[in-house]
Amino acid sequence: MMSETLMTIEDLARYLKVRKRTIYEWLRAKKIPASKVIGQWRFRRDRIDKWLEQGN
Repeated sequence: MMSETLMTIEDLARYLKVRKRTIYEWLRAKKIPASKVIGQWRFRRDRIDKWLEQGN
């Protein structure tokens, strides 16, 4: 199921066509939906798509 795909920061940066630094800034500001798994950030593609649709 593609909508349940977990992405790393690198994957998300490629997906959104932004720099990894931008992702880290959004994480610090709590602007983007994310979860920490064993100390590493992960992003669910379906939550990112919903976040984008909401205009964030």
